[in-house]
Amino acid sequence: MELNGRPVSTGELAGLALYGYGHFTTMLVTDLRVRGLDLHVERLSRDCATLFGTELDIPRVRELARRSARAHPSPAVVRVTVYDPALDLGHPSARALPQILVTTRSAPGAVPPPIHLGTRLFSRDTPMVKGTGLFGAIRQRRAAQLDGFDDALFTGVDGRVSEGPTWNIGFLDGSGLVWPQAPCLPGVTMRLVDQAAEALGIPVSTRPLAAVAATRTAGAFVTNAVNGVRPVGSIDGVSLPRPDLIRKISQAYRELPGELL
Repeated sequence: MELNGRPVSTGELAGLALYGYGHFTTMLVTDLRVRGLDLHVERLSRDCATLFGTELDIPRVRELARRSARAHPSPAVVRVTVYDPALDLGHPSARALPQILVTTRSAPGAVPPPIHLGTRLFSRDTPMVKGTGLFGAIRQRRAAQLDGFDDALFTGVDGRVSEGPTWNIGFLDGSGLVWPQAPCLPGVTMRLVDQAAEALGIPVSTRPLAAVAATRTAGAFVTNAVNGVRPVGSIDGVSLPRPDLIRKISQAYRELPGELL
């Protein structure tokens, strides 16, 4: 864990731990290459402008992320967090000086099994930003697990499916791939899956999807940078088909070339 390329102190982490005001992106780095690097960079720039009203030094971000990845066996999960250690809780509108925190961990080795989801009424605050304040999302994940599920699938007050705590969800119908039309984070892997689907000639669309209707689709999968494409085994105890098309989408996604960090 390094802040601006040096070991971070406890005091420098205090503001992030106490207030949780910041943003981040998580990348899977293999041989110093990142699938969708341009999208991760775009996210960091956009979210920094949204939360801090300032421009992020992207070349510096890449330098620090590359440094951490080099020091860790490949593949590695590299997270870049942007926050201001000097944030004043009483005056957050003061001029911000966001800093770059890079953390690294080993990538999971085993392919995860199909995930079983339980719906929860929940919407993340500012869903378009990948913010560090994960209290609500983790609380819903915990509740779903205590009820016997692997994770939570969020629905709005209108009953529409949106996303999960740390992933997007896609569905298959008779005509192609469907993403829920509801406020959610536009995930990097989600956008790369669109490219993979296009390469396979699979139509991609968005539309409102109620939870009950979601259980009647031809299959579903969740996406994030660490696990890629993971099939959904069930929603609220209703088993979903696991068509071979999900495997093909996953394979096409994995074959997308990475960009040099």
